[in-house]
Amino acid sequence: MTGPRLSIVVCAHNEAAHLADCLATLGFGDELVVLADKCTDATAEIARRFTDRVIEGAWDPEGTRRNAAIDACSGDWVLEVDADERVPEALAREIRTVIATTPHDWHEILVDNYIGGRLVRWGWGASFGKAAYPGLFKKGVKRWGPQRVHPALTWSGAKGPMLTNRLDHYVDRNISDMLKRLDSYTTARAADLRDTGQVGSFANNLRRFFTRFFKCYVRRKGYREGGYGFLIALCAGLYPLISHLKARLEDEAGNPKSGEA
Repeated sequence: MTGPRLSIVVCAHNEAAHLADCLATLGFGDELVVLADKCTDATAEIARRFTDRVIEGAWDPEGTRRNAAIDACSGDWVLEVDADERVPEALAREIRTVIATTPHDWHEILVDNYIGGRLVRWGWGASFGKAAYPGLFKKGVKRWGPQRVHPALTWSGAKGPMLTNRLDHYVDRNISDMLKRLDSYTTARAADLRDTGQVGSFANNLRRFFTRFFKCYVRRKGYREGGYGFLIALCAGLYPLISHLKARLEDEAGNPKSGEA
């Protein structure tokens, strides 16, 4: 391919069920890098069907893992994709056009989220799902923070306009998966809170429950998705509150702390 070289990177942990379908949509890149993190299934073997750039290892914080994957890329531009995501052909063509013509350093990509086979477009955000993400960037301008979940981002370049075509994200199979994801997110967030020593107060996190619920259900129009929109807003509101309670009431192993109530 002519023009700037594009590296596409996928971080995966035991994603054998999703990975082949994801990688099959990424042939438009110049380099495909798959980072297999603590995998005990066939993730690495599946990745090698598509690329010889498979990196196996163990990384605990999400940010550290994502930085290692980006560092392994050799292209001028990097596209980050997760194993449960797919890049439609229209988006692939737009990405190639953008990196060849843009004067900017990074761009956000719109996301279509699916629960099972149902498209759920409205209501995402507030640390529980993404309506868009900053996934296309020049090598060297994006750095992830050291957090276990939703790591902070540091930028050194200029933001460009959002792309117009959408990424497909198969975020949850069903409501049970959504609730399992909430449990996983809050456990990781609680560990980050313990590490910083800034657990916060119950009153402040209770207030955040209402503001986040309102943001997702009303401002981001989750009400348009019926019961799914309500559940997304509910989980978004519960995320900081449950994280706070886990950090305050449980230790790293998930056992109740003595004397806490």
